[in-house]
Order: sequence, then structure tokens, then C-alpha cells
Amino acid sequence: MAAVVAVLAFVFLSMFPISSHVRALSSNYYDHSCPHLESIVGSAVKKAVSSDKTVPAALLRMHFHDCFIRGCDASVLLNSKDKNKAEKDGPPNISLHAFYVIDEAKKALEASCPGIVSCADILALAARDAVALSGGPTWDVPKGRKDGRISLATETRQLPAPTFNISQLQQNFAQRGLSIEDLVALSGGHTLGFSHCSSFQNRIHNFNATLDVDPTMQLSFEARLRSVCPAHNKVKNAGSPLDSTNFVFDNAYYKLLLQGKSIFSSDQALLTSPKTKTLVSKFASSQKAFEKAFVDSMIKMSSLTGGQEIRLDCRVVG
Repeated sequence: MAAVVAVLAFVFLSMFPISSHVRALSSNYYDHSCPHLESIVGSAVKKAVSSDKTVPAALLRMHFHDCFIRGCDASVLLNSKDKNKAEKDGPPNISLHAFYVIDEAKKALEASCPGIVSCADILALAARDAVALSGGPTWDVPKGRKDGRISLATETRQLPAPTFNISQLQQNFAQRGLSIEDLVALSGGHTLGFSHCSSFQNRIHNFNATLDVDPTMQLSFEARLRSVCPAHNKVKNAGSPLDSTNFVFDNAYYKLLLQGKSIFSSDQALLTSPKTKTLVSKFASSQKAFEKAFVDSMIKMSSLTGGQEIRLDCRVVG
């Protein structure tokens, strides 16, 4: 969802536990126990965004990466400890940032209503606020998630990779109860953010045995990517915005995809199936249709639950 970096190759996801919709959530869950929850989280996100315009993409991506492993249980926030390497230190998550936003919100909430609000709910709200502050839609976030106690870097192999084809993407989403429309709508999160060269170098260098570059890419776009990401790139933070308005939540991602200007193989893959291509065209032609589908899919994805406790510190179990 939002920008991603290089991840491990596709594996059979059934090897790993995936949570499902097991806990009833409610939009008014904290109305009496912590009535100022949403304004407190919103203030923390707004403050961070005012000084760092990369925060919205970071929070949206963090929420997505959390929900796809053991459900939305804030396991992505936990620090590695002793011999246990946590999710945040797995290959796909090394470039995650803006954890401090969740920490700040949690600190304020513990002062206002101690021991009440889960880190998982804070992250879900922060992702929603990040989208809204970027010019996108807002929505009522169902709440009542609990925080998980398990966070394993090895399980980050479950995340959809930027190199996935359409079959791999569909299987990955289906295992979480997410449909083809959810796949295309949530891919629209790539309207925000930035990708490092490592996540798309497979398309611009040594594409296959006979071609150096993916032929589906528009020529001038491919040339621009090759100029910022040469074959033996040594610039650590080199890369590309994910679309032409990468700090604004809009439907430019879909328009560019149809023009051969997508960044990832997994983006291009959406044009290789008639059903997903039809949805791409629909969202490219209607911002309203995209926003409605995105909100519906975000609520569906964020309802994947799996935690058991309320953490007092989002980075530490207990």
C-alpha cells in the first residue's frame, strides 16, 4: 500500500498465520472511555505532517504492512529484542519511518485516558488522517483492535512484493479475504510516496534474456528512471516518486499506469487481467469512484484483527 522497498521473493503464504475478521469493531468504541481520542491522534499527525511532507505516505504504508501480517495488531511497531528480530527490521520494512508519530499520540493518550487505547487503533486512525491531510477522503474508522505480542521479521515475506505478477497479487490478497477490487483500490495508495531504485530495477536493467528494459514502460519515463537509477547505482537514497503528484492523494496513479508510467512490476500487473484493467480505467476516469472504493477497502483491510492486549508502550510487549 503506499511506497514499498525491495522484499523477499514470493513464498507460499499458507506457511504463516494470517488473522481474519474475528473481533467486532465499532466506530464509537471509545466514545465514553476516551472521547478525545480522534482529536489527539489527529493533532499528532497534523503536527508531524506540517514539518515533514513524507509522513502521510509513511503512515499509510506502515498500517498496510501491519495489517498484512497477523492482522492489524501493531506488531509492526514492536522493537527487536535479544535474539528476536521484529517485523520492522525485516527487509520490506527497513525503510519504514515516522514511528515517532504513533509514539507521540500514544503518550498523549496515556495522559488523557491511561491503558485504554490500543496502538493498533492509533495506527489505523493515523493512516486515515494521513490520507485526509493529503487531500484524500476521510471516513469513520471502526475501533476496538487489540495489540499483538508476536513480531517476526521472517513473516514479512508475506507482504506483496513490487515484483509480483497478477496471480501472486490475487493470491496474496485473497488469503486475507480481500477481493480483486480491494487489490486495485488499495494499490492506489501508491499515489503517495517514493520508491528506492532497488524496488524497480528489475524493470529497467536486465529485464529478461533479450530485453534490458520492460517494453510496457513509456520510453521517456523509462529513460528518466534509468538516469536516476543507473545499473550500478551507488546513491543510497536514489529513486523515484510513485506518481507525478506524490504528496497529494488523487487518482494520478491510475492515469499514469495507463500511460506506461508505473513504477513497480506489481503496478503494471494490474493491466494484465481484464477485470483489474477495467478497474484501473474506472478509477483513472473518476476520482470519486476511486475514493469510494479505497475507503471501503481500507475499512475492510483494517478490520483484520489478531491482538490480545493494550500496550502501554507501542514498541514493547507488556
